[in-house]
Amino acid sequence: MFTLGVMVMLTLVEIRGSVGHISEPDVSFPPARPSLANLQALCTQGSGRPRFTSSVFAKSVPGHQRRRGSAVNRVEAWYSRCCAPGQAQEQALCCATQAWEYALNVFCDEEYGVKDLPHKCCEQWEESRLTCFQREAPNPAYLPTPGYTAPSIAVNFRFTWDPSTC
Repeated sequence: MFTLGVMVMLTLVEIRGSVGHISEPDVSFPPARPSLANLQALCTQGSGRPRFTSSVFAKSVPGHQRRRGSAVNRVEAWYSRCCAPGQAQEQALCCATQAWEYALNVFCDEEYGVKDLPHKCCEQWEESRLTCFQREAPNPAYLPTPGYTAPSIAVNFRFTWDPSTC
């Protein structure tokens, strides 16, 4: 039922209410911490999870929604690098975990770069921050949205996986 709601929100981005407001997209944020339990879906179902182009957001949509969408776009793009064919499961998990941590740290840096209140998880440090984001994840299994195919989106940060830390 949740995934259907996401699909509807992405498909009907410009739903107008009775007072003429444009509905903001439902950004499935934060992404869940990669694990052995969700790694297969994380690696194989990426094209079925939402991405957020700039055209999805109306000019009136709050900046925090745009930053969340950018964080999702980043981590999904980086996951595709971690899940290359022939990659050992342990290496893919290590890479995906590094990508997830880096994407959320970049998100928090962006949150503190504006005058809005930061996401509550950004107010914590190190593992506490990551644990907070994990608890908040609305799609811990990385399930795809039925009928949705993600557009290709360029990301504005580079991610370099360090296999020596695995």
